[in-house]
Amino acid sequence: MKDHDFYMKLVDLYAGGELPQELEDEMTWSSMGDQALSHEMNSLRRTVELIRELPDAEYTEESHQRILMKLYARGAAVQPASPEPSHLQYHLPMQG
Repeated sequence: MKDHDFYMKLVDLYAGGELPQELEDEMTWSSMGDQALSHEMNSLRRTVELIRELPDAEYTEESHQRILMKLYARGAAVQPASPEPSHLQYHLPMQG
């Protein structure tokens, strides 16, 4: 039972393909006799594969500004590394 708990803690690393080959082989071997471990390993690995197959999300300047505005609205004190783009500034008429 101690091995089961140890392997269950490593399932996320297994799913991401981040384990050394020897440990991955050992987990695969152990999962043959443990249905719960086998299910976790297979379902999580398939989930990770499906997520990796998704196209990358488009992150535009508009997305960046929308996220910043939400953070500001919730009271976060965020200081972006770059200045805000000029299209977000109001231009006031010059008075003589």
